[in-house]
Amino acid sequence: MRYRFIEVEKANYPINLMCKVLMVSTSGYYAWRNRPVSERHMANESLVQKIREIHKESRQTYGSPRIYDRLKAAKHVASENRVARLMRQNAIRACYKRKYIVTTDSHHEYVVAPNLLRREFNVERPNKVWVSDITYVPTDEGWLYLGATMDLFARRIVGWSMLEQLQSKLACGSLDMALSRRKVDGDLIHHSDRGVQYASDECQLKLKANGITCSMSRKGDCWDNAPMESFFKTLKVECVYRRRFRTRREAKMAIFEYIEVFYNRKRHHSYLDYKTPAEYEDVALAN
Repeated sequence: MRYRFIEVEKANYPINLMCKVLMVSTSGYYAWRNRPVSERHMANESLVQKIREIHKESRQTYGSPRIYDRLKAAKHVASENRVARLMRQNAIRACYKRKYIVTTDSHHEYVVAPNLLRREFNVERPNKVWVSDITYVPTDEGWLYLGATMDLFARRIVGWSMLEQLQSKLACGSLDMALSRRKVDGDLIHHSDRGVQYASDECQLKLKANGITCSMSRKGDCWDNAPMESFFKTLKVECVYRRRFRTRREAKMAIFEYIEVFYNRKRHHSYLDYKTPAEYEDVALAN
């Protein structure tokens, strides 16, 4: 590893100096450098290049498990431990997570629905359970609020809405989009937190008009809506935290592209056996 460091940094520092600091002989370095490259080394170099390509394609969001799965799907032979080791050695990392802030306002006089979901997040078919939540995105113009609705079966975002203010139209907007895309058969649960946006008359009337049963999380328990919490964390790590949005319009375009192009159709999920939400649904509906 010391010889490799010298090789990498030889354009920046004198070789003699680096050998002295790292306590290796200059002759040893040149002997190492002139050695024939092993087949294993060449194979590792090739594998690292493939890892970099997949990492770039994922927008630098995949860690070693997902990259290993993509390599396996492409018939590249390599163990998961080897992939993880090469990623560590070459500083190839997934994006880090920032702290998530809860903004639910449950101090209102509307009726709160019981928690019918009870953290049963494994669903056997599409349009059985939808979960919804609201989050915020910073821009130079101020906050942009995002409401989203997920079909739990394939963790697919089926509806979303973005506004400059935190209001019930966010909840209704994402629900309207989901209803326009999906055929509801009267056996659907809609689960959310107990915030005023979802408990409002406007949202509750829309659910009743479409024969949808309302379910709400318990007070102060974000784990009751864990899949949506997870999605928002992923969205912020992979899209929001990686750039500065000068306008709300700029943020809207980036979020639209992330959800509709990348997340639903290209991002492979460990929960879905490393399929995308679109792929997972297509396979299920074909059977």
